[in-house]
Amino acid sequence: MNTMPRSLPHRLLQPPAWLLLQLLLLGLGLVSVAWNLVSLPLLVLLPRETGRRIGRLAISRAYGGFWAVAGAVGMLRMDATALDAFADEPGLIVVANHPSLLDALMLVSRLPRSACVMKASLVRNPLLGPGARLARYIRNDSVNGMVRMAVADLREGGQLVMFPEGTRTTQRPTNPFRPGFALIAKHAKAPIQAVFIDTDSPYLGKGWPLWRLPPLPITFSVRIGRRFEPSNDANALSREIEQYYAEGVRRT
Repeated sequence: MNTMPRSLPHRLLQPPAWLLLQLLLLGLGLVSVAWNLVSLPLLVLLPRETGRRIGRLAISRAYGGFWAVAGAVGMLRMDATALDAFADEPGLIVVANHPSLLDALMLVSRLPRSACVMKASLVRNPLLGPGARLARYIRNDSVNGMVRMAVADLREGGQLVMFPEGTRTTQRPTNPFRPGFALIAKHAKAPIQAVFIDTDSPYLGKGWPLWRLPPLPITFSVRIGRRFEPSNDANALSREIEQYYAEGVRRT
């Protein structure tokens, strides 16, 4: 009679899977540090527009490489090809729900024209910030400053990726939306493209530590939602889009 516990094969697979996942994250971190070191002299050598274009493309390709490797080893599966429909469209705000720390990596990997909003302290960090400064990512020093930078970037043909929840989702279906994205749309006269991120994994959600192994494989996919025109009433538009997400986010 076979007395081996049924869960034993799964337990045997956990250590190598955990190690592989940590190696993937370590590799992503090392690539990020290397690109920031390369970006430092490029900030001085390249004209602003050239640096912005090269910086954003390099970050997009690096994130795309991360997802390709993660998919090849069977750890992380991502389907965001739906984003290709507007990847080259200038002056567009892309908003999404925010279940995981990996959300920005997923969207930016398919949107090489896009910028993200980042903490000002990270942008100014000498080790972590040069790549973001080269790509002209948007600092969140203040609401007014963030809006001005974002509007200018959109008018120059960039895209903006934003998560109106402000942080990873802790309340289902979404956290309350912050209206900054709608205010930017108003001043830039830019349309807002809704995107839904679907996952059945808790990995890197709020409160999930990097070292904890989730159920595998970890899957993410993207659905394209409605496009909203800018409104003079930014608060009303924000509430409308928040309600749209409350009805459209898939419950897991």
